[in-house]
Amino acid sequence: MRDTKTMTEGAILAAIVTILLLLTLYVPLINTIIMWALPLPFVVFTFRRGLKAGTVLLLISSFLGFILGGGVLAIIPAIMFGTAGMVIGEIHRRGLSGFAVLLGASLAYIVHILLLFVGMTLLVGQSPMQLAADLTRDQMELVERTLGGMGQMNTEMLDEALDTLLYLAPVAIVFSGILLAIITVLLSYFVLKRLGHDVKKLPPFRHWAFPKSFLWYYLVVLIVALIGVEEGTVMFTVVQNLMMLLGFVLTIQGFAFIFFYCHHKKVSIALPIIIVVASFILLPIIEIIRIVGIIDLGFDLRKRIAGQDNRS
Repeated sequence: MRDTKTMTEGAILAAIVTILLLLTLYVPLINTIIMWALPLPFVVFTFRRGLKAGTVLLLISSFLGFILGGGVLAIIPAIMFGTAGMVIGEIHRRGLSGFAVLLGASLAYIVHILLLFVGMTLLVGQSPMQLAADLTRDQMELVERTLGGMGQMNTEMLDEALDTLLYLAPVAIVFSGILLAIITVLLSYFVLKRLGHDVKKLPPFRHWAFPKSFLWYYLVVLIVALIGVEEGTVMFTVVQNLMMLLGFVLTIQGFAFIFFYCHHKKVSIALPIIIVVASFILLPIIEIIRIVGIIDLGFDLRKRIAGQDNRS
């Protein structure tokens, strides 16, 4: 009886995934919205039936998408979003923390984006970042010829910015994976709760904190960057990406402290939200937030503030 119910549920979900795949491939405009629904059937089925059942659903839906007109293009999103959904469902099924779910989903997406990046590089013979930089330069040259010149300084600044971006492919892959994971995890939590399942959610943002070791990593990389590394070398690429990643981590730590402090002092949630928005408009604020994150991580500010109140 249970096997029959599993097969029926699997068949229905396979049909849903196939329809979502075809809509994602062939329906413009709304396909970017439909895409976010792709992992959800895998999340639900894996959570209810286990990893093996989720794998069967992935194989069947990929095959159906392939033969019903999607071809190879249907297999790529099926594997990418399906695997992420299976990871989320399995981690929830094991009752692990919300952070574990986010970490697992992030790793799943990062691996798939990296494979896509490598595959496109091998297929085209050039990295997607280089193609994007060359296309941007071509467009700017066209504008310059059309408008009779943009100014040498602007052109040089653009070239420098594009050259820097070429080194940031790894960090772009990581950021993309984390962003995809956050959205998928939030949607998955909402769906599973609506279906009556008891799953753990991410802790409130004000409680987010990273290991103190991240601060030492940042200081070491910062010292290496200040000493100077020859541009174009592997070490230069590593330093540039680690600076971006670790700086992002410390900025998140700083934002989390601000949310914690405002909540602790019973200040309206609107204030930290305004600070976040303002920091993306006035970039110097980001640097201040990062310093706050460094201080919080190095001196355990949140524990100290909470401890003072407990003593009083």
